[in-house]
Amino acid sequence: MSQNIVPVFPVYFMRGLLKRIFNTIFLCLFLPVFSFAAGNFQKGYEAHLRGDFSAAIKAWGPLAAQGDAAAQFNIGNLFDFGKGVKEDNVQAAYWYNKSAEQDNANAQYALGWMYENGEGVKKDLVKALLWYKKAAEQNHSGAQTNLGWMYENGKGVEMDDTQAVFWYKKAANLGRAEGQLNLGIMYKKGLGVDLDQSKAVFWFEKAASQGYANAQLNLGVVYRNGEGVETDYIKAAYWLKKAVKTGHSAAQTNLGWLYENGKGVAQDYQHAFSLYQKAAEKGQAEGQLNLGVMYANGKGIKVNYKKAVYWYRRAADQEQAEAQLNLGIMYKYGRGVEENYTQAVYWFKKPAEKGYAEAQTNLGLMYEYGKGVKQDYTEAILWYEKAAEQDDVTSQLSLALFYKFGKGVRKDYTQMFYWYKKAAELGDTGAQLNLGFMFQYGKGVEQDYEEAVTWYKKSAERGHPEAQASLAWMYENGKGIEADLKEAIYWYKRSAEQGNTKAQLKLGIIYKNGNGTVEDYTQSFYWYKKVAQQGDAHAQLNVGIMYEYGKGTTQDYTNAVHWYKSAAVQGLSEAQTRLGWMHENGKGVEQDYSQAISLYKNAAKNGETNA
Repeated sequence: MSQNIVPVFPVYFMRGLLKRIFNTIFLCLFLPVFSFAAGNFQKGYEAHLRGDFSAAIKAWGPLAAQGDAAAQFNIGNLFDFGKGVKEDNVQAAYWYNKSAEQDNANAQYALGWMYENGEGVKKDLVKALLWYKKAAEQNHSGAQTNLGWMYENGKGVEMDDTQAVFWYKKAANLGRAEGQLNLGIMYKKGLGVDLDQSKAVFWFEKAASQGYANAQLNLGVVYRNGEGVETDYIKAAYWLKKAVKTGHSAAQTNLGWLYENGKGVAQDYQHAFSLYQKAAEKGQAEGQLNLGVMYANGKGIKVNYKKAVYWYRRAADQEQAEAQLNLGIMYKYGRGVEENYTQAVYWFKKPAEKGYAEAQTNLGLMYEYGKGVKQDYTEAILWYEKAAEQDDVTSQLSLALFYKFGKGVRKDYTQMFYWYKKAAELGDTGAQLNLGFMFQYGKGVEQDYEEAVTWYKKSAERGHPEAQASLAWMYENGKGIEADLKEAIYWYKRSAEQGNTKAQLKLGIIYKNGNGTVEDYTQSFYWYKKVAQQGDAHAQLNVGIMYEYGKGTTQDYTNAVHWYKSAAVQGLSEAQTRLGWMHENGKGVEQDYSQAISLYKNAAKNGETNA
């Protein structure tokens, strides 16, 4: 059975985005450390609180010059942020270094950040690590967090998840929200610790309760996806709303998804659109993608393919794979842009090369049909296989057909069976039907009626009309299952009601002959006529007979002639004979011996012995 392989144009949303805090530095700007010059230090501190930075510099400057570590740190900080002086990272690094060398943890932390980011000093990850470590060993939670990140990502040191967890845990236990979030992520991913979703949630909640937006986002996503907790859309919305209040763009996208789908909140396309738009305008790629989808599908806004393309492109330029796929589809079908297969291939290839299955399938299709590229079955197979190995059903079905018809490969029923089985096990009803055929007729596998019944039943129970008709036939003929005409009739009816002509014709025969049921000409006529109206010659012949003899309907020679003629034109000899008889005897038509003879001759040529 052939399958129509059509590229999917899916609606995408952000799934489980987890934001990692890499360099979240909340500098402890002014911690009043009282020394022998406590009076001047305090004056500087009070001036800073008033926003009188010049007065703060006058108070702290002499102290810094005399070697006061706290004053040196604060002077460095004023240069760092341009308060009371022109921003000067070189001067900031100079004073941080002076203070850091006197073991001021805040200065060591700040200096580590300057080295990590190359501000005021030449970028040097080894030195950044060194200063973070000095501050971390003095229980500076920010330094502990950033030191953990450097171990986790192998920055300035060999990658070491165990050490990353060690430092994240120290920061987390000191109440540092970033450390708590990052520790939660390590538990969630099982990096440096045993995977433990409940501990991940514990630390996310700790950080989120401090008002940390990234943790609130992650906690919202965890509740949405049911990871380590039961799925709870109401709690997901609660935490995402908190993050959204801070203007968090990823939270806006995730909350938008909840409103779009009516999860934990009343469904509201316009509010979803508004949230996606806010995220998109901040450059959040998934928000841009989802905004494009809203424009493409007319959700919360009038359909506008050009704007959909605009937002897909914005996200695609950020290497958002789903946006690249959707942009390729827009080019393929000329939606919002001029149809351009070459551009479609360009955009399909980007996510395909990153391993994105749907893009690989679409790229395979372009190679199979020579759209935007030279037709190349070998290349098509390559991309289909990549997607099929990721359980992409469309590609699995395509490969089955390639092996069935020998496109770019030798015909191979064994391989055909292999790919249909893959797709069938993933629940594709068409593949389940085809697998049933292959077991029934021993194609690519040893003939096995029981297995055929198993697969027909799986497909039939999910509503596939051909599978229902095939299963009915197995019941009718006792193949792979005990014969059961009542069950056969049940499945023929299920199939016939969906318009399957084979099942409709079969029911016409069953009710006419009373096979497994009471003879019922009315039902027989009903099903024969359904098939006849779709052009089946044998059904047309039977409808004609029933009109001629008044079986299951009122006797009507005119209608009998009409249906005999429809079947006769298709070369059915018995219909030609019966139509000839109607002309010979003037039944439902004016008597015409010449026409009758002509019809009898045609019937005889077609093998009718009674003509």
